[in-house]
Amino acid sequence: MTIDAGPGELYTTRARAADVPALVELINGAYRGESSRRGWTHETDLVGGRRIDAATLEAIVADADEAMLVLRAQSGLFACAHVAPLASGVAAIALLTVRPALQASGLGRQMLAAAEHHAQTRLGAQTIEITVVSAREELVAWYERRGYKATGELRPFPYNDERFGIPKREGLTMLVMRRALAPQGPSDAA
Repeated sequence: MTIDAGPGELYTTRARAADVPALVELINGAYRGESSRRGWTHETDLVGGRRIDAATLEAIVADADEAMLVLRAQSGLFACAHVAPLASGVAAIALLTVRPALQASGLGRQMLAAAEHHAQTRLGAQTIEITVVSAREELVAWYERRGYKATGELRPFPYNDERFGIPKREGLTMLVMRRALAPQGPSDAA
């Protein structure tokens, strides 16, 4: 798959309600099912079912305190990330997604940077937290290369919450990782 966009035509913005069907397809297609196997970040062997539904995405998009950021061009959505406040100075990034055929193209790094920037400039975050299925060692290593460090905290996988899918094995846990953001200078605050 190629990106049908010229210079300056690929940009990051907040998702709109009209984007929800495309987001459902993008996220579920990257995390689960056979289409996800075209990329390297899928959970297909660990978790089945849908990763997200339209109602959950509609609530995220409508929430003024949260943001579903999307990387888009005229030809569609290519990546997304959910950014939400957690506590004073801490924001969470979740659902970082890139179309499977475009993974390893730099779009994931670009989307992560946009999400971190949003968290810092819009939410006042000094620290970003993510949770990753601990069995996804390649993904944990990817976040480590981006400066995230495991906190030592393991949270139980939400086995009883079908919004996260249906685990295919027992004992899955969520690894909590954090990254401190560089302090903003006076010229960065604009």
